[in-house]
Amino acid sequence: MARISKKTKTATVPVADQKVEATSLPANVEPAAVPASSAEAFIPLDKLKKSPRNARKTPHSEAEIEAYAASIAAKGILQNLVVEPEHDSDGQPTGFYFVTIGEGRRLAQLLRGKRKEIKKTEPIRCVIDTANDPFEISLDENVTRTAMHPADQFEAFRELAENRGWGAEEIAARFGVTAHVVKQRMRLGSVSPKLMQVYRDGGLTLDQLMAFAITEDHARQEQVYDGLGYNREPWIIRRDLTKANVPASDRRAIFIGPEAYTEAGGTIIRDLFTEDRGGFYEDAALLDQLVIAKLEGIAAQVQEAEGWKWADVHIDYPHGNGMRRAYPQPVELSEEDATAYDAVQDEFDRLTAEWDGTEDDLPPDVDVRFAELEAEIERIDALRHAYDPDAVARGGVFVVLSHDGEARIERGFIRAEDEQPEQEEAGDGETVIDGVRVNDDGEVIEDGEYDEDGNHVSALDAEVENEDVEDDGKPLSDALIRDLTAHRTLGLRLTLGEQPDIALLAVTHTLAAQTFYRGVDAHALEIRPNSTHLASHADGIEDTAAAKTLADRHEAWASDMPREVANLWGFIAGLDQASVMALFAHCASLTVNAVKLPWERKPRAHETADRLATAVALDMTAHWTPTARTYLGRVTKAHIVAGVREAVGDEAADRIVSMKKQPMAEAAEQLLAGTGWLPSLLRTEQPAWLDAPQAEAEVPADPDAPDLDETAPDTPDPDAQEAADPEPPVSPDPDAEDGEDLDGEAFHEAAE
Repeated sequence: MARISKKTKTATVPVADQKVEATSLPANVEPAAVPASSAEAFIPLDKLKKSPRNARKTPHSEAEIEAYAASIAAKGILQNLVVEPEHDSDGQPTGFYFVTIGEGRRLAQLLRGKRKEIKKTEPIRCVIDTANDPFEISLDENVTRTAMHPADQFEAFRELAENRGWGAEEIAARFGVTAHVVKQRMRLGSVSPKLMQVYRDGGLTLDQLMAFAITEDHARQEQVYDGLGYNREPWIIRRDLTKANVPASDRRAIFIGPEAYTEAGGTIIRDLFTEDRGGFYEDAALLDQLVIAKLEGIAAQVQEAEGWKWADVHIDYPHGNGMRRAYPQPVELSEEDATAYDAVQDEFDRLTAEWDGTEDDLPPDVDVRFAELEAEIERIDALRHAYDPDAVARGGVFVVLSHDGEARIERGFIRAEDEQPEQEEAGDGETVIDGVRVNDDGEVIEDGEYDEDGNHVSALDAEVENEDVEDDGKPLSDALIRDLTAHRTLGLRLTLGEQPDIALLAVTHTLAAQTFYRGVDAHALEIRPNSTHLASHADGIEDTAAAKTLADRHEAWASDMPREVANLWGFIAGLDQASVMALFAHCASLTVNAVKLPWERKPRAHETADRLATAVALDMTAHWTPTARTYLGRVTKAHIVAGVREAVGDEAADRIVSMKKQPMAEAAEQLLAGTGWLPSLLRTEQPAWLDAPQAEAEVPADPDAPDLDETAPDTPDPDAQEAADPEPPVSPDPDAEDGEDLDGEAFHEAAE
């Protein structure tokens, strides 16, 4: 290869604020002339090419090129490119150079040129090597080197932040990585030096080190490390480090929120290496204090606005503590509210008709008006129910934390000491209070009578006088009353058994009277709905979503109940049949008891409960999930492994089989999440009709078969029922068709 015989100029070229002495191509040198081997030269960027003899065949990733570009922009090219001249077919230099070492840096400079950060002719400092084999030296450059230990890199990033005051964004810009990566490396660099040395020595994996980095408390890190057994899974390390903390998914953390918690001096631990869903609240005691304080503020507002005698707060629902509970009762709207309601409803209906069927989104002003009208309708509707002022004056409110992190307000609880004593009229201006007779002035009246002079007349004297009274007004004897009413009971039993619609109403009345009215015997059927208190069998069950849904349904019915139980029959009789069935179902549902107790032997009852679950297609996955607290931590390891094997597979089960009990339960919780797996006690047998082939349901009609609609219709035609107006059956009609049901007005007339 031709050599340059004349001397080259020495040029000083700035490279990213640095001045480097290097050999440059003279202006008058022809392309055929190149510097000698091992000489440094500044070669224009557009004269550099990718070498076909580079040992690295896997192309650089975009992230790597970005990192090179950021580093060069901040610090210049720290390591020269090694190049060889390109020759044409005649062996003459073309003026271009193949990059043997430094292809990534060349691509980075091209990227910077594309971004107009540098010119395409930017001089690049290179070393020309024509003595060595390009393939070998490119391989050597990638093989014969020792990468920095990651621990050194982590600590170096931390030192940049501490010693130079650089933030994550600035460091990221200088090294071509994301700010999140910088934060991760800085967090790893803040791990206890003792554990960092264990990592350098190979005693910890990178995943384990990342798990320790969830907290910056060195003492806590070392304590957990010293307590680790043979199982050092990263999730176990994280669990132990956050055992005393509250996850951000906890209802208390949701209720308070991260801003209020941090403003109060709390610290949130963030896991930069996994999805932490908001982190962990470090100070559980502070969080509880904030929850109680916020609940107390809400309770004070409710008490002041509504006038309750007392308000109490709890994080967990207190189950009423045996207090009687009053519910809001239906009330008439004031004339002003009724007029306002009609006006708002008319405008809402008008807008609905005007914009009905519009495919495009509503105009913003119309959408806002709809929202305002809906809010006003809801406000006035809420006025249709109100608590008795006496109940408000004597009752109180519980404000508790709901399962979803919202304040739950339960009103109408009346303590025993606030109960009003029962009174009954004794006549002649007298009242009996708790068995004591008092006059209108509240003075106690002693037993017995007094003559005109105020002398006490004994009860014996009164009895003697009564002997002379004629027997004309003497009531019937007790024996005769029993006799007659027994016959009446027999007649009711016979007749009621022939009228299923009225029987449904009577049973519903019996259940509702005992469900919603405490201590009042107002039912004629000897059916007693017993409702087992589930909180005594399962801790925290009343704080679940299912319990809240049931409580809301019960409160909705209680709000519709008449104030006096004497009006209950008329209330139920006035309901449509669907509402009667819904009330009946609600009252009946409260009596379900499928709890298995060790001292009870009720196999038939539990079989019936299973059949009931099948009949209603109970799906417990909607109400319960297996966790270490609810199930996995309370069964044997064999049960845990069997559950994972069934739901996830043999491979997952084999991974946890050697773990200790608590780690196994927590690992199983993660594996079973979202699988819908349930223990056998909570599974529901699929109804038989779901397994039946569709063809069996489509039986061809038999032309010779009798018309079932004319004999005993299973499902009456709604149109025919609506048109019919049968007379209320006072007694069974022998000519009536079997299976005929009362509906509409006939149902209410028969009930009343």
